[in-house]
Formats: sequence, C-alpha cells, structure tokens
Amino acid sequence: MAHFLGVDTGGTYTDAVIVDEAADLVIGKAKSLTTRADLALGIGRAVDAALAQSGVAAADVALVSLSTTLATNALVEGQGGRVALIFVGFDEGDLERGGLIEALKGDPVVKIAGGHSHAGVEVAELDMAALGTQLRELGPQVMGFAVAARFATRNPAHEIAIRDLIRNVTGRPVTCSHELSAQLNGPKRALTAVLNARLIGMIDRLVAACERHLEAIGITAPLMVVRGDGALISAAMVRERPIETILSGPAASIVGARWLTGAKDALVSAIGGTTTDVALLRDGLPEIDPQGARVGGFRTMVEAVAMRTSGLGGDSEVHLITEGLQGGMRLGPRRLIPVSLLAADHGAMVHAALDKALSSEKAGEMDGRFVVPMAGQTGGLSARELVVLERITEAMPMAQVLTTRLEIAALERLVARGLVMIAGVTPSDASHVLGGLTTWDAGAAAKAIELLGRRRNGSGERFSSDAKALAQGIVDQLTTQTVECLLEAAFDEDPEFAGESPELLARHALTRAALARHRGVIEFTARLGVPVIGLGASAPSYYGAVGQRLGCEMILPEHAGVANAIGAVVGQVSQRATAIVTSPGVGRFTAHLPEGLQTFADPETAMQATEAALTLEAVRRAKHAGAEDLRITTARDLRSASVEGQPMFVEATISVTASGRPRVAHAVPEDAAI
Repeated sequence: MAHFLGVDTGGTYTDAVIVDEAADLVIGKAKSLTTRADLALGIGRAVDAALAQSGVAAADVALVSLSTTLATNALVEGQGGRVALIFVGFDEGDLERGGLIEALKGDPVVKIAGGHSHAGVEVAELDMAALGTQLRELGPQVMGFAVAARFATRNPAHEIAIRDLIRNVTGRPVTCSHELSAQLNGPKRALTAVLNARLIGMIDRLVAACERHLEAIGITAPLMVVRGDGALISAAMVRERPIETILSGPAASIVGARWLTGAKDALVSAIGGTTTDVALLRDGLPEIDPQGARVGGFRTMVEAVAMRTSGLGGDSEVHLITEGLQGGMRLGPRRLIPVSLLAADHGAMVHAALDKALSSEKAGEMDGRFVVPMAGQTGGLSARELVVLERITEAMPMAQVLTTRLEIAALERLVARGLVMIAGVTPSDASHVLGGLTTWDAGAAAKAIELLGRRRNGSGERFSSDAKALAQGIVDQLTTQTVECLLEAAFDEDPEFAGESPELLARHALTRAALARHRGVIEFTARLGVPVIGLGASAPSYYGAVGQRLGCEMILPEHAGVANAIGAVVGQVSQRATAIVTSPGVGRFTAHLPEGLQTFADPETAMQATEAALTLEAVRRAKHAGAEDLRITTARDLRSASVEGQPMFVEATISVTASGRPRVAHAVPEDAAI
C-alpha cells in the first residue's frame, strides 16, 4: 500500500497531508506556522503531526511532493534577492519594454555587443575579457545572474558561453533566457530570467529545508515540486528553474479542488495569507494561459494555469484612505505579520508598545506597527539602508527604528529585499477581535485596531471609536475585494465580454446595483453562473458572505484548508521541448535545435529530424523531472503563405511532450539479499 506525503509552504502556514493512494483518501493532515528564519522548523512540525495522525511510518512514505506560494508571494510583494542582468545585443530602448526596468528595481545591468539574427547567425562577437572584469566586480554584490541575448531561442551559443564564464568567475547561480522559453520577444524573456534569478535563493532554501527534515526522520522517497501548470518536477530541476514554481501553490489548489469535489465546472478561489488566486475549471480541467503566467503585474513566459492572482489575503495590510471627507479602506497587496501573531511570540514587547501608544491622545503614524529582522544577503544596500538594518536586531516597534521620515524609504527597500518584515493590522487581527479566530492574541489585535481607528479622515474625524466596528469593516472590505476578484475572473472567462476590461466591469456601478438586486425605475439582478469552490484555511470564515453577495453556490470541501498539499501529490510529471523550423532561402529548411542549427533540403525531413531531437530532449527532461512510464505526444504548428496559388512553407513550431506519474519509492522485500 503506497502512502504519499504532500507539503505546501505558504506565506503564513505550512500544510502537510498523508494520502492513501489506493483508497484515494486523506488519512492525516496538519498545519504549522511557516517559519521564515528556518523553513525546516515549520515543515517539520506539519509533517511530523500529519504522520502521527495517520499512523504511517516515515519509511512507508513512497512519494513526497511540495507546493509553495513563496515565489508567487515574492513577486506580488515585489521582493527577492539582488541580481545582475547581462543584456546581449539589445538596444537601449529594449530595457523599457515589457516591464523589465520595473522588474530590475535598480539592480545592475551589463549591456554588451553580441547576439544573433532571426536566422540564428552571429551578429557580433562577444568581448569575454571585458565581461570577465565586470563579473569580478559584480559577483560579491549580487546573489545571481540573468543572461538574455538577442534571438537566443534561434541560437543560444552566446548565452551558454556567458553562463559558463559567470560560473567560472563568480560561482553564482545563472539563469539563461533560452532555458525558460522557446518564444521570441527578448525583453520578455529577459524579464522572466531576471525573476528566475531573483527567486533562486528562496526556492533553494525551501527545498533544502524540506530535504533536511525528510532525511532526519528517515523518509527516502523522491521529492517532487509542483510547477505553475500543475505538473510535477524533481527538486533538482526546480532549483535550476524556480520561476516555474510561480503559481505552484495555486496550481496545486486547482488539482486539489478537482480531487476533493469532483466538480467539472466551477470557479476555484483559494485565499491564503498573501494572495487570492482564482481560476476556472471547465470540463474538469484548468485552462493554461497561452501568454504566460501574470503575477504581481509582470507577464512572464512561464507556462501556467490561467489564473488571476491578487494581493489579497488574511494577512493583507490594511490601508486607511484619508483623502475625502469620509475616507475609506483598501487591503493589500503587501502581506504583514498580524499583530496578534507577533504578540503570540513577543507578547510583553507588543503589549507595552500598544499600551504606550494608547496612553497618548495623539495618533501616531507608526502606532501599532512593528519591524522584524529576516535573514538575507545585504550586498548592494545603501549606507542609509545599512544603518537602519543595523538597528533592527530583534522584533521591535517601528517608531523605535526610524529617526527621520527620510528613513522610511530605506525601510521600504529593506522590506522589498526580504531583509525585514512589517507587522501591523490585518484581516486576521479583525477576525480575532470578532471571535472568528482564536489562534493568536486577540487582546493585542483589539489594541492595534483601536489605534488604527484613531487615524483621521479628510474632515478631521476619527475613522472609528469602536474596535469591533472597525474590525467588522475590515472583514467586510475583504468580502468586497474577494467578490471583485471573482467577478474579474468571471468576466474574463465569459466570451460575451471579450475585449472588455474585466477590472472595470467587476467594479461598474451597474454590476454593483445588479448584485444588490436594485429595485427602482430600473431593476437589475445578477448572479454568478457557476459554483465557487472556496479553498484555504480562512475560507470557511469569509466565503459564506462572498457566496451570498454573488448569489451562487459556495462549496467548502472538508479538507479545503490543505487543498494545496493534496494537489501536490495527485499530479503528473510533464515536460515539453519546443523548437522551430524556418526557411531562410529556396530549398533550405533550418531546424533550430538545442545543440545548434541543422539545414535540410525539404521541410518534412527537417520537421522529422526536429521531432526526433525534441523527443530525446523531452524524455531526458521528464526523467530528470522524476517521471516514469512516459507517454509521448507531438504537435506541429505550421505557417504557410500562398504564392501564385501554391502553398509555400514559412515556419513550423514543433512541440514534443513527455508525461508520466512520478517515480515512487518501492518497498524492499523482506527476503531480498542484503
């Protein structure tokens, strides 16, 4: 009997489940707080508790699979390590395209001559000696490198040469853009490579933490990781390509939702501490976004489920809008440590700071907010940022750290680098005040919300003098924004509204009136036309009101709180290799293969040769990703033109996919030779 272990590491909680493969049954589950300082602690507590509940011995676990929202959260929150981009053969204006400058966030860029033409022919030689000098200077200042060369998908030779040089000179991790996507659009490939390089350290720490605990308790089963399209890949592969884990947790939740409910057509909405992720199940399958995953405002070239990810969760920052006479409220996109959670670990410090602020009649901008140091690389920080960081030796009130308003920007930079986290009021705190949650320190939450209510709107009035009323307002705002997230996804998927802005439609006055069943001179009624499957630990607390507002069936499965971990162990391994065949001249057909260019006399021979090469590559990748019993599928996308009534070959895109179940550990028979 095979038992599988699924683990999901989110921004707030780490979940673990034990699944009996033969019975298709969850026989053990547990949750633990994600321990950012040492991820192995949170993983270990969840895994050990799930094993204990199931009664399954560690040695009997045949497969371990990991999903995570850490990469998604980092992109949504604009966090990650400092990287350098080697930009080969591009024009200055290319940096302005596709959000590349925004993604770089001031990190260094080295622009050098080189790259290839559309046909894969070298445009200019690389100056490797000059580049080597620059790399020696940059190496100690960054945690990794991204390399993007012009038309590298047609000929990757320059990216490969630079990759080898970086490894020899600096020893730092390197991401090449051609390894992540076979598509054109160099700036977009560069952006994807930059984000991948930024995530390498984070995902490596996660995988290492999981491996450490598995080894410590005697689990020798293969470790797999969920990719953004719901497929599984080996831990070794994900260390090289962590960008593929963006939307890993959400993709796992889709797979888990299908497994838990059997639903064929539904919106799946998963709420975590940092994000809300919404996707459509159609005929039991999630859609794959052909344009690449969009997360945190960035459109990547990573193949992933078609999902809308919003910076809205149980631990989202509460922003009070002070403009206007009445003011208002908005949640997210940044995740904070809830004050109630911080107080659970640092009660004396938190309560002392809150009581001091409450004793003053004057409301301070930093009242009820705290800073917590995190581990990470400090290379590239300014002098002011280093000074601020040195003051944060432990969890402490924010007002104790900042001496001038000029230092606020420095603190924000430290937060963006993941070196510091902020604690403040969140919906989780509001739920503690209202009694919906009882896990952490409700008293600290009430004090922090009371302080927040002392802020004044445009008319000079306090936002609220009643902590419970303000807490209810925060929860109501979470409901409102969740409804908006679901409506955006629904309008985006409904062909009747193709070409319209789903964001505008979701917030349109007519939509709001219809959901409220407006009755006047004109009557409006609207409801969501499919059920919603609510996932996440806090879904039962919030999603009942969401279903009422949308007038739809709300499905909250029994194991909704660990759906990601379930989805992690019921998926398939799938790897795809893609290449193109072009016709640079009459009677010449060029296959752009991973090992280089090959030219043939006719298109069919070129395509067959390409398919053969890609089959070998897809099988190699699938085995490296941890698959067995492979199935091979091949697809051709042909482009032709009509010349004097006769079809003429222009270009073909060839794709080969190798899929299979992940390898599992097999029990050794008792009578086997030792």
